[in-house]
Amino acid sequence: MKITKLIAFALFLVTTTLSAQEIANHTIGLRLGDSDGFGAEISYQKSIGRYNRAELNFGYRDSREYDGIKGVLVFQWIHNIGGGLNWYYGFGGGVGNANFEARPDPSNSSNIIQPEGGLFILGAGDVGIEFNFDNLPLLISLDIRPEIGIVGYGDFDDRFDFDIGLGIRYQF
Repeated sequence: MKITKLIAFALFLVTTTLSAQEIANHTIGLRLGDSDGFGAEISYQKSIGRYNRAELNFGYRDSREYDGIKGVLVFQWIHNIGGGLNWYYGFGGGVGNANFEARPDPSNSSNIIQPEGGLFILGAGDVGIEFNFDNLPLLISLDIRPEIGIVGYGDFDDRFDFDIGLGIRYQF
């Protein structure tokens, strides 16, 4: 029953007939943020249609538990709210590599645990809002990209991350 409701909701979002403004053919810039530490990503967007685009992000993460690199590709639908303000949603996936920090063993403080890191594959969703300036070729966005580990090594399989990012991109 839950899956039926989820599919119905997804179809509703996809078939929404809100009008959207023209989106830039290309944008490039930075996406800053993360749910656990600081991360910076180089972000590129390419329009695929009048209301769709692909977004590719590649970046570095520095958190309390691990350091790593990650690349994520997301397909998005864009809808106009008015006056240069848009909202968007999408889905995609990514791949990365993480190195975990050593930590004390909670059962015996004299022992050190070194969690396994390595390659991981993730699935991602994306929901956000953006502002397109009329007289400047800039796009500013705030989005939430929930990610879940699909395949991973050590402490990174089945990991959930609620990635929040602030983006600033140049449009051309």
